[in-house]
Amino acid sequence: QVQLEESGGGLAQAGGSLRLSCAASGLRFDDYAMGWFRQAPGKEREAVSCITWSGGDIWYADPVKGRFTISRDNAKSTLYLQMNDLKPEDTAMYHCVASRHCTVVALGGVDGLDAWGQGTQVTVSS
Repeated sequence: QVQLEESGGGLAQAGGSLRLSCAASGLRFDDYAMGWFRQAPGKEREAVSCITWSGGDIWYADPVKGRFTISRDNAKSTLYLQMNDLKPEDTAMYHCVASRHCTVVALGGVDGLDAWGQGTQVTVSS
């Protein structure tokens, strides 16, 4: 039973910061690339970031480059997303995902994802 459990979402002001966490269980964490998707009402699901098993390769979507930082702690089976300089357009449900390859996440493909979390809501006020 693979489970991904997100936490850390909430309400922030524009320009503020939040740190999201994703705790994984039921899988060998360091066998997987891990990433984040987000989806706002009325909008398509959007890939945000991905990190390979060793942390040696990292990808960010253009809208979050320079503001968000993805990281992982394999000893704790935990994925993180540090979000700085938040903007109202960052408002969305953020989902943690596991995949064999970061290319699947970067291309936005859903079929190649091995697991999804239920999500944590991020709301940014202006």
